[in-house]
Formats: sequence, C-alpha cells, structure tokens
Amino acid sequence: MQRDELLKYLAELLDVPAFADYAPNGLQVEGSSDVRHIVTGVTACQALVDAAVERGADTLLVHHGYFWKGEAPCVVGMKQRRLKALLGADINLLAYHLPLDAHPELGNNAQLARLLGLQVEGGFGGDPAIGQYGRLAPPRDAGAFGAHIARQLGREPLHIAGAAGEIQRVAWCTGAAQSYLEQAAALGVEAFVSGEISEHTVHAARELGLHYFSAGHHATERGGVQALGEHLAAHFGLTVDFVDIPNPV
Repeated sequence: MQRDELLKYLAELLDVPAFADYAPNGLQVEGSSDVRHIVTGVTACQALVDAAVERGADTLLVHHGYFWKGEAPCVVGMKQRRLKALLGADINLLAYHLPLDAHPELGNNAQLARLLGLQVEGGFGGDPAIGQYGRLAPPRDAGAFGAHIARQLGREPLHIAGAAGEIQRVAWCTGAAQSYLEQAAALGVEAFVSGEISEHTVHAARELGLHYFSAGHHATERGGVQALGEHLAAHFGLTVDFVDIPNPV
C-alpha cells in the first residue's frame, strides 16, 4: 500500500489531532513510498533500527520515536547514526505516543487491561483520557495481584503497600505515569498500576493508602504497538514483525 494512505488511516484510527503531545505523531523519517513490510517495537533505538534493516523492512512503527520537546536539535552522534541507518535503507519511521496510549481497543492501557483481566469502567488523566480504571476480576490481595502482574508481564513489579484487604478496584496508566497517582486515588481505587516510579511516589502512595505497582515502562508498553501491528497486518495484508528489544526499566 502507499505510505500516505497508511498515514491517513492511522491518523484517523488513533485520532491523532486530538492530542497535544511531546513529539510529532505520524511520519518522523521519510523512506519508501510503498509499504509492504513493517517492523514494530516499543522504542526506535539503534538495535531496533538495525533489526528493521536486517529484516528488509520498509517501515518501522514505534511508540517512542524521535524529536522530543526540549531535546538538542543537532544531528550528531547517536542521533546521526540512527537517522543515517534509516535513511540509508529507505525506511519510514512512524511513531505514535499519546494516541497509542489512549486508544480504547489497541492502546497500551487497553492491552494492559486485557492482559491483567481488568474490567474497564472509565478513563482519567486528561482529555482525551490517557489512563483507565475499573475492576479486578476476581479480586486478589496485594501479594497475589503482584504475582499475577509478574506472570503476565514477565517482570517482577515493585510494590509499595497500601491499605490492608483485597484489591477490587484498580486504576492503571502505562509508562511514566506516576504523576497520575493522586488522580487515581481520587477515583476510590485500592491500587494503581503504572510503568515507572519516582522517589516522591513512594511517600504519596503510603500516605494515600494506595497500593502502587511499578511494573516497568517497557513491559507495560509492549502491548499497544503489537496490537496495532496485528491490526494493520489483518486489515491491509501487510507483513508485520514485532521485535522486542529487552529493557529492564
């Protein structure tokens, strides 16, 4: 299919214009105008770029791309090497950040809910809503819920203990969403699941009596780009490969 056709479809599917983001969503590096083989991954690091080149892909689709607000604009060093590899292989780089977090079916938060067996009741954290909240089915105590997260994500979460008793209502927001902790507590949930944690998050969780599970930025954000890639493969008949570059954070 034509690249511009794909870009138009993704902009509509993910409602890109609705988001004020920290980096451009959509085409970040222009390559082949004809799209047949897409490699997907969480972050457009050098290892993922190299994997796309090795597989002969014409398009790299990621959650974390380039050109973040506040970064140095000069194309030198690491940035030069990444861009040189993409341009040299005529590979498109497509990146979708907040729109891929928020999508109600294909998004990171929707996919985390599916993986953990969380029943979605609503959203929070901005307009459009980024995070979600709902019920854990069946309810579990904190230890059992933490073990369940570890099994599903393949990574032991860091748990900050909250009030005693079973966890029935949960809020979640993938990635670096620890700043949403107080908004989550206001929803009346017993637990909040996110990717990262900060020093002050520990104190806030304890004082709010809320269980906080830091389950890994990378681990919580593998689902969205995989689901999006599978959707494109089924909808357009494209070849799509997900490449997971391990990341302990």
